[in-house]
Amino acid sequence: MKELTVLVAIGAVLLVLARPTIKQAITKRDLTRTMNNARGLYLAGFHMATDGVAKSAANSAWPGDYAQTSLSDYCTKLVQNGYLKAADLQEMLSAPGAVCTVNSAAGPPGTVSLSGKSALKIYKVKSTDSSQTIFAASSNYVYDTALNPDAVPFGDNGFVVVRKSGDAGIYWKQQATPAGYDNNPAKFQSELGRLPGAAAGIVVPGDGGSALINPQ
Repeated sequence: MKELTVLVAIGAVLLVLARPTIKQAITKRDLTRTMNNARGLYLAGFHMATDGVAKSAANSAWPGDYAQTSLSDYCTKLVQNGYLKAADLQEMLSAPGAVCTVNSAAGPPGTVSLSGKSALKIYKVKSTDSSQTIFAASSNYVYDTALNPDAVPFGDNGFVVVRKSGDAGIYWKQQATPAGYDNNPAKFQSELGRLPGAAAGIVVPGDGGSALINPQ
């Protein structure tokens, strides 16, 4: 009995010691899943925009080239033009702590409405923006701003960015501002990305209205 008590105690100590590692592994898994979802949304947007150029179709464009400014409107364009299924959007836009509900209305043309909290935000990228312009980021990240531990998803554990070039990455809290890039704004823009319409080397904290309006 004494030996069993010792084994249980040792097991409890090992579990406590392993808890931070386990938590970090789960966070990395969730960040990776969100990055893959953001990349899937990007691929749909990229195909729609490039097809729009090839076919001279104004209804198929980058998110910033539309008059509409909400994420729901942009997702409706992706669904109406056949680049995404409404059923896939709910998984793409959700993550732990941020559940986005997608409702679709049959058409033609079909429409999409969003409610809840989107795990991703899409920026108003235009055809004229550089390849380093940020297309999407996890919703806990505000440009050139320290991560908020209470923001969802992921708090200050990390964030996701996908650029117009299609490059995507997982970043940590020390990489949220130019301070993590030797206080070099140009390096920050090159390695993390820039806001739509931003000039090279000019970094201003906050999204500044550059993101599509997420559901409230």
